[in-house]
Amino acid sequence: MHQNMQNADNILKGFTTKVRQLIIRNGELKKENGELAAVAKKREAEITELKQELEAQKKQYDALMMAKMINITDGDIEATRRRIQKLIRSVNKCIMLLNGNEEQGSK
Repeated sequence: MHQNMQNADNILKGFTTKVRQLIIRNGELKKENGELAAVAKKREAEITELKQELEAQKKQYDALMMAKMINITDGDIEATRRRIQKLIRSVNKCIMLLNGNEEQGSK
């Protein structure tokens, strides 16, 4: 009987040791989990901030592209205006030449 008690006592000590180890490991895992949760929360905040920054950059890019398009359009209008003025001068020269030929033809 003494042997059985000693075996039971050894089993109980082994069990108690295992439970303590599990409790310690559980505490370590809880701490690690808390740290990882904090890192995840920080990363989520960074992602949100970067998404907002990206959206602002997209809006700024769109505004710059619109300004560039308007700038090009203004440049095209000015170039078109110069071409039309050149064509008008050319037509006026032709009219003057035709008027000059009519006058010479009637003389």
